[in-house]
Amino acid sequence: MFNLIANAAAAAPAAAHDAGMSLMPASMCVKEEGQNPYGLVPALCEGGIVSQVTFLVLLIMFVGTLYILFTKLFEQNKVIGQGKAVDANFWRAPTLADGASKLEKNSAYRQVVEDGLRANEEHNKLTDPVEAHDWMHGTLERSQNHINSKLNGGLAFLATVGSTAPFVGLFGTVIGILRALVKIGASGQASIDTVAGPVGEALIMTAIGLIVAVPAVLAFNWLQSRNKSIARRLSTFSNDVLGSIMSNGQVKPASLAPAKAAAPAAAPKKA
Repeated sequence: MFNLIANAAAAAPAAAHDAGMSLMPASMCVKEEGQNPYGLVPALCEGGIVSQVTFLVLLIMFVGTLYILFTKLFEQNKVIGQGKAVDANFWRAPTLADGASKLEKNSAYRQVVEDGLRANEEHNKLTDPVEAHDWMHGTLERSQNHINSKLNGGLAFLATVGSTAPFVGLFGTVIGILRALVKIGASGQASIDTVAGPVGEALIMTAIGLIVAVPAVLAFNWLQSRNKSIARRLSTFSNDVLGSIMSNGQVKPASLAPAKAAAPAAAPKKA
């Protein structure tokens, strides 16, 4: 029985190649004289459809990582720029409504202000008495959570890629080594030059898995750190908006408070 299994495993690569079980064009797998027999393409040709599907999965992970990285950077830079506009124009307006009109239409900070003003108007419509401060605080917190959730979208994919890509590459390596050893055993040649080539090609999949995983982990940590900074800034702005609404515009951020005049120096005592 074991002999039958070994013979079937040895015949599998040839049978798969004859049946066309490959995702790569046949022209890429044709061996020509003078061509380097080692490398990524020969490894994928020799590894068969399992190695090729594994490489395709890693490629999709890498492309998805780059897409999320650049799109999230664009979103974060946009929100950071909106925060600078708040510092320049918003708090100089006479009312919160006037200040919100000076911000971009899709600004995250404008959304917080509009949600706060709307909650203040709708508080009197509540049939169940709720403390105005609690109602406003809950509304502004929901607005912040919505913005933070949008900024954090896609980071779970980066975390998944960073944790699973090395194992996906290792799976491709195991399959490649298994097929190489079966082929070597079937040919009856076990010299070092016969073993080193196929086994070394199989190890390429592990390297590809690491190449995919490392940028994903770095991108995840970097984007998450920037999101935390944006969330802290939004939280500070939300508290300032809450104080302004609850005080009818009397309370302003501490950075805009006028500096206190220095106390006059005490006159020297006479002897």
